[in-house]
Amino acid sequence: MNTLHGQKVLVVGGSSGIGAAAAKSLAALGAEVTIASRNAGKLEAAAAEIGGAVRTAILDTSDDSALEAFFAAQDVFDHVVVSAAQTASGPVKQLALVDAYAAMNSKFWGAYRVARAARIRQGGSLTLVSGFLSVRPSKTSVLQGAINAALEALTRGLALELSPVRVNAVSPGLVATPLWAGLSEEKRQAMYEGAAARLPAQRVGQPEDIANAITYLVTTPYATGSTVLVDGGGAIA
Repeated sequence: MNTLHGQKVLVVGGSSGIGAAAAKSLAALGAEVTIASRNAGKLEAAAAEIGGAVRTAILDTSDDSALEAFFAAQDVFDHVVVSAAQTASGPVKQLALVDAYAAMNSKFWGAYRVARAARIRQGGSLTLVSGFLSVRPSKTSVLQGAINAALEALTRGLALELSPVRVNAVSPGLVATPLWAGLSEEKRQAMYEGAAARLPAQRVGQPEDIANAITYLVTTPYATGSTVLVDGGGAIA
């Protein structure tokens, strides 16, 4: 059985959804986990849910100097996972440019900044979270597909540049996370049921499904430069 006993792991975006599930999975393997996000309240709630000696850190991936100062003050990490992002969606012709720039700044440049600033031991890993729209574009989410494709290209390039640190990406499909909390319960359930009916897996994803893939990449020494699709078959449906 894989073990991460005593290894230091940072999960950026670890206060909710996929990041929190990944932190819980990695902690269960014995890792010394630090979860980071901008929201102290969410961090405290997630830490309580994960249990153990999980640490928390306030971190804004859009703040260059704060990000660099954070990593400069930390010990070298064995593994870093980046799941944090806030991206507006909509057709290119309708999405305000300021929102488009903010989406790219959050998801792509946020991951880029972490990759640039993080200190990761040789043989450790960096895992990014992209999304299946990189290979299955949507006419109403063109920007998200472009950002995800850029992240996956970044992953492959960083796997070469940062070697022997391993760099991989996980590409989720539709996942039931707090991202959809803005919808009413009725609309959210209708969306999930409609998606499940179209997917070969006949269900929508759960954060734990994506956490399993992240854990696999973190604990597999031969995996680097890879993008693992966990989308219920969304890319082929």
